[in-house]
Amino acid sequence: MYEPIRTKSVHTMAGTTSSDFPHRSREEELDIQLAGHLAALLTATDELRALTPSGDLDAAAEALAARVAWLRGGRPPVRSASGGGEGDAAALHRRAHALAGRALVVAASRADTGSAILAAERMDAHAHAAVPLSA
Repeated sequence: MYEPIRTKSVHTMAGTTSSDFPHRSREEELDIQLAGHLAALLTATDELRALTPSGDLDAAAEALAARVAWLRGGRPPVRSASGGGEGDAAALHRRAHALAGRALVVAASRADTGSAILAAERMDAHAHAAVPLSA
């Protein structure tokens, strides 16, 4: 009924093969995603530290920075030196909770127990901090 295609695809550039450009594995893509989510969580944590300094946030920031550096092959994350000190702490906790949730999903899909535990701990901490004390 149909005649087989006998010519090269028009979507392939002449003189190239599929190995002419670099490909990343699924694991490498997940590493990049996880490092990005954890770096965003680190930024939110640093913003919270500027608003409401605490030892828990300091320890969390150091753990996040170490994990991001580990995922990036030893390169430490870029961190903001300015403290800002303005903003809504509850909104920052909600944002950090969402970022930690995203990191947890990616960590679970790449079977990274250490990152998953760190993300789950941060989710728990931000969930409790985002709830007003009067509730």
